[in-house]
Amino acid sequence: MVSTDPIADMLTRIRNALAVRQEQVAMPHSKIKQSVAEILAENKYIVSSKVEGSGIEKSLVLKVIEENSNSPITEISRVSKPGRRVYSKVKDIPTVKQGRGMVIVSTSKGIMTGTQAKSKKLGGEVICKVY
Repeated sequence: MVSTDPIADMLTRIRNALAVRQEQVAMPHSKIKQSVAEILAENKYIVSSKVEGSGIEKSLVLKVIEENSNSPITEISRVSKPGRRVYSKVKDIPTVKQGRGMVIVSTSKGIMTGTQAKSKKLGGEVICKVY
């Protein structure tokens, strides 16, 4: 079955893996999912991300937690959905939990965190929030 919202599917897979304390989760690969996963890894919300396979069989494998440790992710949720896109100007980019969390924004210069978008003076589509 093909998902109409692949990013929401990715976030749900991460939530489900954390709920049952799985260390890794695999999903079909796409460039946008890979960018979101790299941002999550850079900001220490997941351990690592890697691409396996080639061509149509490519998959994205995320290591969400280390063995015998807790996840830094309390909540991860989609903001902009296919039915209702959420765009934000630079001054309106939201802060999550007074700066303890982050938002991921899709800008004209690529996918980045909300703080990076603010520093580069770029607005865009708010993809998700994590804390």
